Amino acid sequence: MDNHRIKEIIESPVMINVSYHGIPVYIEEVNEANNTATIFPLDEMDHSQEVDLSGLVEEGP
Repeated sequence: MDNHRIKEIIESPVMINVSYHGIPVYIEEVNEANNTATIFPLDEMDHSQEVDLSGLVEEGP
């Protein structure tokens, strides 16, 4: 996923479904310099990870 779309998702007032390698996640922030994002698995909100943007996938409605 690209930086621009991730920023739109972060700023959206509605929850947009995103997954990382098939696991539903919440995107906390994006690091444009490194092409990474800080995410939390939805079922484990206390477990943040910094991941490559290419692993993030926007799921359908």
